[in-house]
Amino acid sequence: MESLRRQVFEQLLDAFDEPVLVANISQLDWPVVFCNPALEVTSGLSSSALKAQSLADIIEQITSREVALEASQAVRARRETSIPVQIDRSEFMLILKPLRTKLDAEAIYYAAFLRRTRGGVSGSKGSGDEIIHQALAKARHRIGDLSREDPISGLLNAKAFREVFAHDWAVAAREQCSLTLICFTLQDFDGYLTVFGRHAADTCFRRVSQTIKRYLRRASDVAARIDDDKVIVLSHATVETGAMEFAENIAEAIRELGIHHPRSSVGRFMTVRHKVAAQQANKELASSEKFIQEML
Repeated sequence: MESLRRQVFEQLLDAFDEPVLVANISQLDWPVVFCNPALEVTSGLSSSALKAQSLADIIEQITSREVALEASQAVRARRETSIPVQIDRSEFMLILKPLRTKLDAEAIYYAAFLRRTRGGVSGSKGSGDEIIHQALAKARHRIGDLSREDPISGLLNAKAFREVFAHDWAVAAREQCSLTLICFTLQDFDGYLTVFGRHAADTCFRRVSQTIKRYLRRASDVAARIDDDKVIVLSHATVETGAMEFAENIAEAIRELGIHHPRSSVGRFMTVRHKVAAQQANKELASSEKFIQEML
C-alpha cells in the first residue's frame, strides 16, 4: 500500500508544470528524495544530479545565495514561507512547506516549489492582488527575520543560533557524525570602541560580520553574533584541517579590509583571532551547549 501511494504521489507531481522537489530534513545535508521533470528543465540538471545535492544547494543554484540562506532559516524553524525570487527576468514565488504525517511529531520532509507570479516578466505590473500578496509575503518574512537577527551584525542573534545548533546537533547525533564550530574574536575591540565610539564600532563589527558571511561555503552553514566581540560559525565540514584553512582565509580577508585600529596590539588594522573545533554529536542536548561555551 505504501509503495502504491508513493507511485500515485510521484505521478501526480510529475504532471505539474511547476518545479517541485521534496527533501528529507531529518538528515544533516537535507538530501533531495524527489524532484519532478519541471525542476530538471528549470535547473538544467538531471534527476540523479539533483538528488545528489542538498535542498539548500539546489535553491542557491536556481535562485541566489541570499535566497538559499533565507530558505535554510525557514526550514530550520520548521515554518512554511513564501519568498519572492527572480529567474531569467521572470518573477516567481519560492514556496517552502513542511510535510507531516500522523506518525511524525515534527516534519521530516519539506516540499519546495516555484510558482510563477501573474506579473510574469520582471517589469510588468501584474494584478493588484498579486502585488499585495508579494508585499505581504515579504513583510511576513522580514518580521520573522527581525526576531532572529542581530541588528548590528546582520547575522543571527545568539538565541536563534542556539536554536539552530540544537537542531543540527540532534540530527548529527542520529547520523553519528561531527559538527564544526569556528569562533572569531575581534582583537582589542574594546580599544577600538574607546577611540572611535559606539557608532564606528558598530559599523566595524558589521563589516567584519558581513565579510565572514560572504565566505560561508554552503547555505546550510550559519554565522551569528554570539558576544560583544565574537562571531561564531557552524560549519558542516567534517574535516577540521579544512575548517582551519577556511578560518585563516577569512582572517586574512578581514585584515585586508584595512580598518584602521590605533589600539591594536598586533598591527595597524582590525584583525581577528580564530578558534576551530570539531566534535562528535551525541544525544545529550547539554553537550551542545557545553561545546559552544568551550569555544567562547
